[in-house]
Amino acid sequence: MKKVTILGSTGSIGSQSLDVIRENIDTFKVVCLTCGRRTDLLREQIKEFRPELAVTEREEDAASIAEEFPHLMTAFGEKGLICAAEYDSDIVLNALMGMRGLIPTVHAISSGRNVALANKETLVAGGMIVTEAVRRAGVGLLPVDSEHSAIFQCLQGSENKKIKRILLTASGGPFRGYSYDELRHVTPEMALRHPNWSMGRKITIDSATMMNKGFEVIEARWLFDVGADKINVIVHDDIEVIVHPQSIIHSAVEFRDTAVIAQLGIPDMKIPISFALGYPDRLPYSGRGLDLFEISKLTFEKPDHKTFRCLDIASDAANAGGTYPAAMNGANEVLVQAFLDGKIGFNDIPETIERILNAHVSRGETLEDVLEADSETRRLSEEYIKKLQIKGIKTC
Repeated sequence: MKKVTILGSTGSIGSQSLDVIRENIDTFKVVCLTCGRRTDLLREQIKEFRPELAVTEREEDAASIAEEFPHLMTAFGEKGLICAAEYDSDIVLNALMGMRGLIPTVHAISSGRNVALANKETLVAGGMIVTEAVRRAGVGLLPVDSEHSAIFQCLQGSENKKIKRILLTASGGPFRGYSYDELRHVTPEMALRHPNWSMGRKITIDSATMMNKGFEVIEARWLFDVGADKINVIVHDDIEVIVHPQSIIHSAVEFRDTAVIAQLGIPDMKIPISFALGYPDRLPYSGRGLDLFEISKLTFEKPDHKTFRCLDIASDAANAGGTYPAAMNGANEVLVQAFLDGKIGFNDIPETIERILNAHVSRGETLEDVLEADSETRRLSEEYIKKLQIKGIKTC
């Protein structure tokens, strides 16, 4: 049986990963689960999957769980996450949210664990650190994002050097067709209504600003060792006239002979999760499959860079290198939360990130450099948020 650790088991990706494992219970053994503060759900998961180690964010929660499950090892906080990442397993699925996923990923890799990565920020902020660690340890780094899983599958049996370009698809989010000025009136409730995917709150806002797609361009550069000039972002929508567009082509690869291989499927995160956990095998799945007759039509259009400024912000940060991607990511995390809390407007997100990056002075690319840039940028972001509130500049 394949031993699995899930970092962030109570979140959207973590819970869906356990759904996949539940369907293939004879194939996997869950050895470690971690959560933030959703300890009621963690308790249910412990009862069902019987892990050997459980990690919580707070010490008091770990103590309470240890009392309820006396044969279970428990830990808490950042040290607990590192303990979980290093725990004896065949694969660590990192479903943590934000920058807190970087250090556990590095520790998992350095301990010789294969990593299934659903945490975008790990590669956005620390791509060089992570890929170097993978090279040294000789372990696997498997993408869980639907787009990168698609690219990975398209490349099976091919060499990266024969790639002409990667076609990274995007749904366009809930505001496809809006002007930049119209985005000033967007509320958190509006932004959380993604037309295709059911995701966590933070990543749903990133999809609405299209920062999510900017992140994915950076991820693709590290995962597949290609330059940004070989990654094209195209907006894909399956126009079902009845409701909303649906993402069917998850990404594609064009090779030097101009042949294009694409991966298609319904928008269901359990499919790329299943691929990552089962790799190199494919696991059976009882969910609904793709009906091409029902789909009938696929359309494509170019992204609107003028409206969705985060695409160019991410591209510029990637090209600048150093700690610019980490600074961008740190600012984005703080600003997205501020938007969700009703403190700033939707367009304040890209506008403030631009200001912060214009003032940023890049450091090297060590783990310490990245963490320092992240910390500094978060502090600056909080200062900008206070200024926006004082001036009453709320564009939502």
